[in-house]
Amino acid sequence: MSYEEARLRLRGSMAPVVTPFHEDESLDLETFKSLIDWQIENGSHGISVTGTSGEPSSLTVDERLIVMETAQKAVAGRVPFVPGTGSVNHNEALKLTKAAQEMGADAALVIVPYYNRPNQQALYNHFKTIADSVDIPIILYNIPGRTAVNLEVETIARLAEDCPNIIGIKESNKDFEHVNRVLLRAGRNFNLYSGIELLCYPMLAIGGAGHISATSNVAPKQVAEIYNAWAAGDVKRAQDMHFEMMELNDVLFKDTNPAPAKAALGMMGKIKPVLRKPMAPPSEELQKEIRQVLKNYGIALKDEVNA
Repeated sequence: MSYEEARLRLRGSMAPVVTPFHEDESLDLETFKSLIDWQIENGSHGISVTGTSGEPSSLTVDERLIVMETAQKAVAGRVPFVPGTGSVNHNEALKLTKAAQEMGADAALVIVPYYNRPNQQALYNHFKTIADSVDIPIILYNIPGRTAVNLEVETIARLAEDCPNIIGIKESNKDFEHVNRVLLRAGRNFNLYSGIELLCYPMLAIGGAGHISATSNVAPKQVAEIYNAWAAGDVKRAQDMHFEMMELNDVLFKDTNPAPAKAALGMMGKIKPVLRKPMAPPSEELQKEIRQVLKNYGIALKDEVNA
């Protein structure tokens, strides 16, 4: 598949699936596989794992490889598979991205390194080295609220020009001027994905390729419908879905992702809502609010799961 074909195929709602754990915080791979099946059955256009929602910084490199391999087999080519392979450690990111290619992933999602705050030339060097090491498409991941550094428009444009396999970016920058300028400078055919829930529809309106939204963990059908309606030319339906989803989007980000999403999935009976330390469940008050919002959306809950 050419990079241009990849740009066309890698569109829509790519669900960033959480990593389920047993009560002892070990990987719950059977539940993980069932989540992937449920996502695909409910219309998600692609599957991403070990991104922010998958708690990658709480996983060892070996565990990340296990999660990626399990997901690849579970997806089984039904939709595109785009694992998150970025890390604060450059060599780890290289290893994970090469592994993604070896296992047959459709692309790799590579986050801006967090904590160490590289300058723009350092970021360029980091991403170019990774892109040059593989042939699969690379999707950059800019989330300054987590990484403490923004991948600037000019750096993105340089990477898009110098690395043919860097085909797009997941933007979790809330600055809508920034994301407009990404498409202006990197090219209108550069795949722009929203990582901000309230910008999923607006980014489609300026030419975005879709979204990678944590809310799809809880409501995959509705999040995918925003893209489906837009792609079908039903602007009114896409707008309506945008506003309909706001209450759920808001409550799922009243604590750090993926804690609220995991709590919601626990209430739905999909997973045990276990997070690895230092993460912890949302407060009882927020859990009650999450439960009520799920009821407002008509999402089926398991009564035996405590609020």
